[in-house]
Amino acid sequence: MHSAPDWLDPADERAEARAAFLAWLRVLHTHAFRPLEAARALRAGAGPAALRAAPGQAVPSPQALEADRRALLAARARLVPLPGRAYPPALLRLSDPPAVLAVRGEHEALAGPCVAVVGARAATVYGLEVARRLAGALARAGVVVVSGLARGIDAAAHEAALEAGGRTVAFLACGPDRVYPAAHRRLAARIRERGALVSELPPGAPPRKIHFPLRNRLISGLSRAVVVVEARTRSGSLVTARHALDQGIEVLAVPGPVTAATSEGTNALLRDGAAPALSARDVLCAAGLEAECAAALEAECGPDPGPAAPHAALAAPASAILAALRHHPATRDELGRRLALAPGALAVALLELELAGRVAEDRDGRLRALGAGA
Repeated sequence: MHSAPDWLDPADERAEARAAFLAWLRVLHTHAFRPLEAARALRAGAGPAALRAAPGQAVPSPQALEADRRALLAARARLVPLPGRAYPPALLRLSDPPAVLAVRGEHEALAGPCVAVVGARAATVYGLEVARRLAGALARAGVVVVSGLARGIDAAAHEAALEAGGRTVAFLACGPDRVYPAAHRRLAARIRERGALVSELPPGAPPRKIHFPLRNRLISGLSRAVVVVEARTRSGSLVTARHALDQGIEVLAVPGPVTAATSEGTNALLRDGAAPALSARDVLCAAGLEAECAAALEAECGPDPGPAAPHAALAAPASAILAALRHHPATRDELGRRLALAPGALAVALLELELAGRVAEDRDGRLRALGAGA
């Protein structure tokens, strides 16, 4: 029976180590789209040499594999093969775990505990603020925040986890030597220092449409729970949620205005039985991490307050906004000018009001007050 190494370093120049690295690198090429077949063979004790290319499939030459090894060396990526001891335990639950992962950064971050925070690329100010608040609180509670490095909610979640001094993992839909989108190179470098960038694709692989569903199953598979912050009805985030449900992983959704296209997907998840994500405590309870993170959670959020009072007092900016909207509906920009509120303070106050069901956004972008006196 073959024993997989814990991980393989492209900088190891020993003949045996280099041969093993190139053998697993070949598997990265030949079985990236055949993970189920590869996993069955490896779990049965086969080694990389037993994983043959499919009929008609191109196999990289020794020269091409050596060029890939140098690319991974430059990217500071190591290979983590199945089923070595460094392989993420959570991914072993999958029926189709990758045969080998390319990891840039700390592969220890993949051991968790992990929670995914995902959502729309074209996110609203509300969605970005919620993602930052949730991801930051989770990171401070000791949870590894997992996402996909995309624009919008994904990037906000990664950034908030880093700013909180926590760890974060980004799964890539391209080769491990690339960053997509390219505008996130600096963010990717920060993630590598305090977490990991992970790909199951060979070096040089571009971010093709077919790669994203593969990537999404790993985001959910690594996580104890998946939080969808904003999502349209046809969204990659909903693909991640479906993977999570298939994998038996808890799905939570952030409620949003019923008139907002970016909340159509999340509100549909809630209608279909997903748990609402109103706080980090909600997420940790759903993920089964409340006891594990109890001390950090209480320091972050305070003791569990129990059921919320039906007419809890609002913070001063929120009260001012509600009073203004009772008389005249207004856009966010109009409110900011009328009340002289900075964009950040306005976003936080509106978030409080929207979560409390006190404010709604109409199709024309105008906000109006709900409830008594509106």
